Amino acid sequence: MFLRRRVRVVEGARLESVYTRKGIASSNLAVSAYFFSMPPGDSPKFYVYILQSLKDFSFYVGQCDDLDRRMSKHNDGFSKYTASKRPLRLVYFEVLDSRSDAIKRENAIKKMKSRKYIEALIANKVEKWTWPGG
Repeated sequence: MFLRRRVRVVEGARLESVYTRKGIASSNLAVSAYFFSMPPGDSPKFYVYILQSLKDFSFYVGQCDDLDRRMSKHNDGFSKYTASKRPLRLVYFEVLDSRSDAIKRENAIKKMKSRKYIEALIANKVEKWTWPGG
């Protein structure tokens, strides 16, 4: 189920997904159903995502317009920060309508500078967020 406002958030965001060169290896059928049941013209535009390193358990927050392609780049070592932290697991993502909204949301998560906040976000304990000033 998606909450529609300015952001559509995936409910039950403990995704347990690992991106491989062949695509998503997910133990969560809701994630697979989300990606593969969308009509071609109704595809989401932008994502904010959180990766967790399975090597040192650190988090990485990013945004993109093609989540599958971006995860492949992370796992193939084309991202400077995450190259040394592979393998990576996608633990959370949100779908947004514009690049500027995605950048704002990514910065809002990063500004929290809190592992506890990110873990609460992943565990769905942070239910809603609002735009600064509105």
